[in-house]
Amino acid sequence: MKLAILSCSPRCYSTRRLREAAEHRGFQVKVLNTLKFAIDLKQAEPDLFFRQKSISDYDAVLPRIGASITYFGTAVVRQFEQMDIFCANSSSGITNSRDKLRSLQILSRHQIGIPQTTFVRDKKDVLPAIERVGGAPVVIKLLEGTQGIGVLLAETVKSAEAIIELLQNQKQNVLIQKFVAESKGRDIRAFVVGDRVVAAMRRVAQGQEFRSNVHRGGLTEPVILDETYCKTAVRAAQIMGLRVAGVDMLEGKSGPQIMEINSSPGLEGIEKCTQLDIAGAVVDYISAQVDFPELDLRQRLTVSRGYGVTEIHIPEGSEYVGKAINESGLRDKDINVLTLYRGTTVIPNPRSDRKLESHDRLLCFGKLELMRDLVPSKTRRKRRPKVQDLPELPVAEEVLTDAVKETAESARSGRD
Repeated sequence: MKLAILSCSPRCYSTRRLREAAEHRGFQVKVLNTLKFAIDLKQAEPDLFFRQKSISDYDAVLPRIGASITYFGTAVVRQFEQMDIFCANSSSGITNSRDKLRSLQILSRHQIGIPQTTFVRDKKDVLPAIERVGGAPVVIKLLEGTQGIGVLLAETVKSAEAIIELLQNQKQNVLIQKFVAESKGRDIRAFVVGDRVVAAMRRVAQGQEFRSNVHRGGLTEPVILDETYCKTAVRAAQIMGLRVAGVDMLEGKSGPQIMEINSSPGLEGIEKCTQLDIAGAVVDYISAQVDFPELDLRQRLTVSRGYGVTEIHIPEGSEYVGKAINESGLRDKDINVLTLYRGTTVIPNPRSDRKLESHDRLLCFGKLELMRDLVPSKTRRKRRPKVQDLPELPVAEEVLTDAVKETAESARSGRD
């Protein structure tokens, strides 16, 4: 496999570890500066140039797009997608997750826990908005920000008003979010690869700091998540359109609350905390998926005149309730059921004898005159490569614990 890592920071730990993990597995890998690409567009031949030369053939691309270059970076990823090259994260997924408001808007239509949030521009709407999320204290967030930057805790309504007014005067868009008191100063980072959580850690803020980010001095501890937290993290990443993601969750009384989804999660903190080869798990996943490049289903399926994709809702009292899919008459109307959504359960390619229930949602492909609200979706069976312990390699050794090193040295001495 020939892998391209898109990164403007070749010397950072995450990029070096991903490169090291790929080379350790015998793959060809190059780190390409995202800003050095040129995008060429012409009929039937989307192309890319890197440092004034036509890009060589790659089997897969792993984007590490920083927040400051989101627009150009996602354009480069989108061009790789048009060239039918597998991208570990889709351009739309990166765009969705980068904007906090956009990501929460997308998650809000699904059965998945999120802190109650509001977005306002008019000063008159600020006080009612604070009341709707439960009153002070509230968390105030800039729409774009990483490593805890742009996240503030307002203890009183007055201070919240003052902070919001100041930020809005500086032309900043802000979110007002319910403060989840029971998880103050703590959150969970779940590292999602494909359809599973390969590692997780709990981050705990220190002193008076309520932000638990490692970059703000937060301490970490490895944690094994229960099924509810794992499912929530994986579903959140999939809803965003991400295959590799860091999903940050609060431990609320009612269960996990999605706080943020990171499309370029750092590896240093979680590898040091868990002592697991996360970079290797990412590379193994990519190598197993190179034959399945990201497809824009709306683009591909709507080229047939009159056909497209939509989601059909089965309301209470519908004629379809209690009928099997093959008895519903959908197929006779030239409508194919691709996926069935039942509560929090997703059933891809449902059997024809599966009976429909009220409130089911069917993702279908068929005649547009019978369907509305196109929603692209795609579900594939994923392989499950095993996550190994951190290997004894130069970059990985930077976060290997002394205990692990001593064990490895003892083992070598025994062999000698």
